[in-house]
Amino acid sequence: MYTPAHFNEDRIDVLHELIRHHPLGTLITMTADGLNANHVPFMIDPQPAPLGLLRGHVARNNPVWQTFDANVDALVVFQGPDAYISPSWYPSKQQHGKVVPTWNYAVVHVAGPLVIRDDVNWMRDFLSNVTDHFETARSTTSLRWKMYDAPEDYLQTMMRAVVGIEIPMASIQGKWKVSQNRPRADREGVARGLIEESGNAEDAMATLVNPALQAKSLQAKQ
Repeated sequence: MYTPAHFNEDRIDVLHELIRHHPLGTLITMTADGLNANHVPFMIDPQPAPLGLLRGHVARNNPVWQTFDANVDALVVFQGPDAYISPSWYPSKQQHGKVVPTWNYAVVHVAGPLVIRDDVNWMRDFLSNVTDHFETARSTTSLRWKMYDAPEDYLQTMMRAVVGIEIPMASIQGKWKVSQNRPRADREGVARGLIEESGNAEDAMATLVNPALQAKSLQAKQ
């Protein structure tokens, strides 16, 4: 990934946090027929240090777990907030007009060997952790789903229909393209413009561009 120094993000905790909030990764593997891409939700474990481990699962009928080249590391791409940036938000537009549109985004790339976990006990533990993680985040406690809500024979059938995967991280790279290359006034203009657009993606990007300004905006709305 092309990453100019001013867009580089290498803090492990920050990179892990993006994955936690945007767990659907694009899993890219090499096969005898060329590159193959699959979209897989991953759970992240900070151990083993210093980089951590990804866990997920794919359908047993998905050939990815059998056709990947074990000699080539898999790549997983996680996409965080992104937004179109209008040059009309830059105060410098009024000064000299030498501005153009761009796109801001935050992404994380993880590379490492793809490890297959074709084991029903591993799968039960993993799926239990996944569902507990996401169901606990639901606001209505009575509607939270637990694995034991389903009949055991049905669970056994469903677990045999999937295969676990792990990726011990050999590398992790982050790119935060959030207007760091613009003058301070332009960055503030971008944050204000995004706040005025007031969509979920725009609000998330405004926080990355100028956290203090976005915090004041949220307080004003309350």
